[in-house]
Amino acid sequence: MPVPVAIAIGGAAGSLARYWIATGLTSRAGFGGAGTFAVNLVGALAIGLVLGIVEGRADPPPRWLTLGLTTGILGGFTTFSAFAYDTVSHIEAGDAPLALAYVLGTVVLGIVAAAGGLALGRSL
Repeated sequence: MPVPVAIAIGGAAGSLARYWIATGLTSRAGFGGAGTFAVNLVGALAIGLVLGIVEGRADPPPRWLTLGLTTGILGGFTTFSAFAYDTVSHIEAGDAPLALAYVLGTVVLGIVAAAGGLALGRSL
């Protein structure tokens, strides 16, 4: 499969998954950004896992598959723009402590999730 096609298909699937999950979680959690927070952490874990499995393999999967999963699906699934907007929305609503917790939680836990996924993927 051509790489751009794999990325396009993956991006569409990841974006739809983000929409369904993020809107459902945000409405249940009761605060803006809950869904974006969750999908960004899951995406960080997943990209670490995928690349941990792929790296250093004697028989790596085809390039289109790796890029379709990472750039396509996970690129469409995670979102920096929504994260930035949700943060500004909390600040504008006068809830700077929630905005700060959201930023720190996303960045710190995202890095921990990516590192954990990478370690797990490497161990498989």
